[in-house]
Parts: sequence; C-alpha cells; structure tokens
Amino acid sequence: MSLTEAFDRPDDGAHLEVLRAQLAQRAGKAGLLDVSYRTVPSPLGELLLAATEAGLVRLAFHSEGFDQVLTGLSDQVGPRLLAHSAPLDAAARELEEYFAGRRRNFDLPLDLRLTRGFRRQVVEQLPTIAYGSTASYAELARRAGSARAMRAVGSACATNPLPVVLPCHRVLRADGSIGGYRGGPEAKRMLLALEAG
Repeated sequence: MSLTEAFDRPDDGAHLEVLRAQLAQRAGKAGLLDVSYRTVPSPLGELLLAATEAGLVRLAFHSEGFDQVLTGLSDQVGPRLLAHSAPLDAAARELEEYFAGRRRNFDLPLDLRLTRGFRRQVVEQLPTIAYGSTASYAELARRAGSARAMRAVGSACATNPLPVVLPCHRVLRADGSIGGYRGGPEAKRMLLALEAG
C-alpha cells in the first residue's frame, strides 16, 4: 500500500499502527533514524530498549522515566528518534530468554557511545563477571586497571547505559551488601536471585 492510499483510509488505531510501521521501516532503510526504540515487558516491569545502527545503546527501567531517557538520547545521540520494533527484535528475544532462565550471556551488537573514559573501561569489564557470580567494586576497579578507583567504579555502574545486558547488578560492596542500582535495590535483588537459580 502506498502512503497516498494509506492516508485515504479511515483513521482507526490499527490503520495508524500500520502507517507508523511503514514510516519507521522507510526511515530506517533511508538512514534517517538516529535511534529506534521500543518497550518490552519483564519481571522488573516495562523496559525501554533503544538502538542505533551500531547496536543497542540504552536499556532503561520504567522508574527512570522513559520520556526523560528519550530526551537524553535525543540530546546525546541525535534528534531523529522513532518507535520502531524491528531493529530491537533480537534484544527483546534475548532479554525474554534471559528472564526465562534460558540465556546466560547476551550476544548483541552494542553501541557504548553514552559512556566514556574510565567508566567505559568499567562497563566493558562487566561481562567478565560470570552469570551467577558477583565481584566487589574493588575487584572490578582492579580489572579495569585502577585498583583504588572503587568510587569511580560505583559511579560507572550507576550510570551504566545497558544494565542487565552489561551486568552491573553482579557488582556488590566488599561486605556483600548490594549497594545501589539504576533500577532500584529490589530489581538488583531480583536479578541476583534469578541468576542464583
């Protein structure tokens, strides 16, 4: 169906959804999108997924405020954002498998442009903490090449743009307490319990 034909049809919800999907597909093919996004359900509540052509760039918890997250992406990545599910189908599937206990590692292209410097070194080390295991902030600081930078590690985990996928929930305080988490302490406890099986 052409766009001209589409606009001649009645204005109902299903029809508008078809139009949105066609617009997103054409914009994506033409390289006119900076960020595609969608939401997915999870045991932690609704999650926002966002991707660039390079890969998954952001995973956000509902508590972060999806409108605020999208505004931040517009400012930091580019203003051409569009709800477009197809580029995020693999991420949605892998998250579903993870929450169902069928996946231990993510195999997705990632776009880490939202984190730089030492913070980026830290988040790149997060996948080295095995599923079901934990590491202390001090241990992660050593892995990232700066043994005394525990506070900086905490800051990197708190601003991790891809929680769950880059598993900052596996980082605990030296005394074993959970510490902070972008999705809240209950989300961190749930993820650790899921992985403890």
